[in-house]
Amino acid sequence: MLEEDPTARRNAAEELLRRALLDDSSSVAVSLKVGGLPLSDAVTVIFHGRRDLGTLQTYVTRGSRGAGATVAASELLRVPCDLDLADAEDRAEAERLYLEQATALRDALIGADVVLDVWREPLGELVGSTIEVDRSVALAVRLPAPRLLPIALVAPEAQLVVTPVCSARTLAEGKPPMGIACAQQEVARVYPLADDPARCVEDFLALAAEHARALAERLDHQEASVERFLELSDDFPNPV
Repeated sequence: MLEEDPTARRNAAEELLRRALLDDSSSVAVSLKVGGLPLSDAVTVIFHGRRDLGTLQTYVTRGSRGAGATVAASELLRVPCDLDLADAEDRAEAERLYLEQATALRDALIGADVVLDVWREPLGELVGSTIEVDRSVALAVRLPAPRLLPIALVAPEAQLVVTPVCSARTLAEGKPPMGIACAQQEVARVYPLADDPARCVEDFLALAAEHARALAERLDHQEASVERFLELSDDFPNPV
């Protein structure tokens, strides 16, 4: 069975989102600006609902976006922490639930950005290189959990990425569980938001070093196996 092309799937999703944001007849978007962040400066939360698809989804984009602003799909980070207003008995109750849930997400974004800023200095000291701030929606590494903000600390020499992540759940359950993910190309781990940054970086560097040693041992073992096979093949000049 042929596997689906992930690029085509991603392009289709972006096209669907683009159409949704342009089709005012079947969709509505409400924005929430969050400013004064030490690393991100400002972000805008977009709660986007479509009646025809029955979807109510949350996105975060860089900057302070006002009413009527155009936002490209490539600028939107899908955050799986959505509004849940189904239990509201009337409009007033829906407004109250929206305020509570939007406030919970705003507080989560502020807390995550502040903690990531605290990580910057100990990360640079322990990695021994300049730390860059990456504000891209897409990252080059695979993460073990969804991202919460379009912001990351990057140590280019160590190929290390550090970014806030969260658990997927509705905002009716309160502030989402959050953590700080450390990731390299083949290694990733999530640490509690309140944990000591220096301890976390040291733990991750030890984990990455152990992974590198284990990989080297596997490669050496495989190379030795190939060498033994080639030795055997000398005795069997006529392979089956």
